[in-house]
Amino acid sequence: MADTSIPFSATNQPTGRDVLSWVMRGEVALSIGVIGVIVLLILPIPAFMLDLLLSVGITSAVLILMTSLMIKRPLEFTAFPTVLLVSTLFRLALNIASTRLILSHGQEGTEGAGHIINAFGKLMTGGSFIIGVILFIILVIVNFVVITKGSGRIAEVAARFTLDAMPGKQMAIDSDLSSGLIDETEAKKRRKELEQESTFFGAMDGASKFVRGDAIAGLIIVAINLIGGILIGVLQHKMAIGDATATYTTMTIGDGLVSQIPALVISIAAGFLVSKAGVEGAADKALVTQLAMNPIVLGMVAASALVLALVPGMPKLPFIGIAGGLGYLAWRRSQDAKKPKAAPVIEKPATDAEEPIAATLAIDDIKIELGYGLLPLINDLEGRRLTDQIRALRRTLATDFGFVMPPVRILDNMRLPTQGYSLRIKEMDAGSGEVRLGSLMAMDPRGGQVELPGEHVREPAFGLPASWIDENLKEEATFRGYTIVDPATVLTTHLTEVLKDNMAELLSYAEMQKLIKDLPAEQKKLADDLIPGVVSPTTVQRVLQALLRERVSIRDLPTILEALGEAAPHTTNILNLVEAVRSRMARQLCWQNRADDGALPIVTLSPDWEQAFSEALIGPPGEERQLALAPSRLQAFIKAVREAFERAAHAGETPVLLTSPQIRPYVRSIIERFRSQTVVMSQNEVHVRAKLRTVDSV
Repeated sequence: MADTSIPFSATNQPTGRDVLSWVMRGEVALSIGVIGVIVLLILPIPAFMLDLLLSVGITSAVLILMTSLMIKRPLEFTAFPTVLLVSTLFRLALNIASTRLILSHGQEGTEGAGHIINAFGKLMTGGSFIIGVILFIILVIVNFVVITKGSGRIAEVAARFTLDAMPGKQMAIDSDLSSGLIDETEAKKRRKELEQESTFFGAMDGASKFVRGDAIAGLIIVAINLIGGILIGVLQHKMAIGDATATYTTMTIGDGLVSQIPALVISIAAGFLVSKAGVEGAADKALVTQLAMNPIVLGMVAASALVLALVPGMPKLPFIGIAGGLGYLAWRRSQDAKKPKAAPVIEKPATDAEEPIAATLAIDDIKIELGYGLLPLINDLEGRRLTDQIRALRRTLATDFGFVMPPVRILDNMRLPTQGYSLRIKEMDAGSGEVRLGSLMAMDPRGGQVELPGEHVREPAFGLPASWIDENLKEEATFRGYTIVDPATVLTTHLTEVLKDNMAELLSYAEMQKLIKDLPAEQKKLADDLIPGVVSPTTVQRVLQALLRERVSIRDLPTILEALGEAAPHTTNILNLVEAVRSRMARQLCWQNRADDGALPIVTLSPDWEQAFSEALIGPPGEERQLALAPSRLQAFIKAVREAFERAAHAGETPVLLTSPQIRPYVRSIIERFRSQTVVMSQNEVHVRAKLRTVDSV
């Protein structure tokens, strides 16, 4: 089958319309135009074609100026630097083409280089070539010294301040995204606009040099045309010195004006474009809004014009006309201000006063505060953006533990150390640390100190020995078997552990209701039957919080609800309900804590300790009971547990502590105070098909 994507094939010859449509494509037309400009630099052209191209140059300059006046924001004309380059190149090519005509046909008269150059030259000289030269020099000075230099300075300052403000603006975008105020599409749009803004003002800073160079080149070309033309006319064509001077001066001034007037127009357009930063709306609306809206200002200006009209010797008619016009405009503005609005809104002062106070009552569930030096973490840091890692962390925790963490808000805090950060849960400090941008954290998996030059510190999440090393030492650290972590990952890891430790607090009543609401339709009936008839929503929340406190996933919510439905008719004690749920989740608990070989490593509790804990429980069975263990016995138990798990850690094991069902909650309440990550399981939570491997005994 023929490839129809090729317009010119052997079986299908192109028509004239096909060729025209192909040529009219934007990129092809631009390529042909640039090549045509280059041809102008080399080949001579007749005078009538030069007139046509000069008229195109003048009208295109007016088009650029009108576009700059009408746009509402500078980013709507991001192609301006490219347009400026093309127009400058086009004018220089026309300068060279006109110079060739002036020097080769100047002896024929002032029309030797075309009608446009002749008309501009006679208009400016006015019968005196000296006046023409002076006016041309003034025009070049206005363009070069005033407009071009001013717009270039504005572009330079705007580019510098835009780049300086990028980290803060980027942080604001990512903070809004993390807090849920905007979605990913809006965040991408804002990041794109921010990138375009920085690129645009940087390009404008460089593009202003084109106009500067164009003005200098125009002066040099004028000098060459004037001096070279007079010499050629006198020496080669035997013209009188007066005639040669008048002829070549007229053509030279006309040529300079034809090139400098479009350059002046485009310089004005550049000045309007870069000075519109921070002004919304077209230039006319912005000027009217900010200059002609205050009746007091207009009245004072009208009075000043009237006073000037009364000064002896001053022309009265212009100033009186200006005073009358401004006075009438001031009266109209004052009358408009007195008119009632079309839709008046009467707001109560008390309501206005309460709104900001009420807004301050909102609490961020999760917040990260960064020192000023860590703001680059918000931006793209070698492809490891902090916000992207936090987004992935929330997704991972949702998969591992069964509910979506609240959004994370990121703020800057000048009171923190430059490279410090603070993690807050419900506005309270939950962790802090420091990272070093431009460095890597190296850690020895064996728990020893890293033997590389760098800053020796403690890893903030687990308190392990670590060192901040230079990025050049990454290969050597990897060769020695050290674990290498970048600054963003260090902060994210710390945040992960803080969230795991505080998951129970983050599971609010609203989040619990959302979990129930998001159940699949076939399982929603189970929840409707249980809540609130069998168990109250608050009881469900407390059971889920108890599971999360021990880092047990609540993703299998239907199984949890089934277990509550079985146990709730027999007891209302939260501890008993939690133990009943854990027994139903035996398969999950065993799988979650299994070792690499698939077996469940356990540290058993000796019969002596089992009996000691059982005898220390006070209160009637089935109700809330208390543990009354002597402090000396409690210290002995803590010491024995530490020694057993340290021996297991040296052997490369991460076992669970296995107890009887009656004492498991009380043993866990003691162990979580000094070994919060240690899992405590009861014998009822061991699945019948689980493989057990005893590591040690307490």
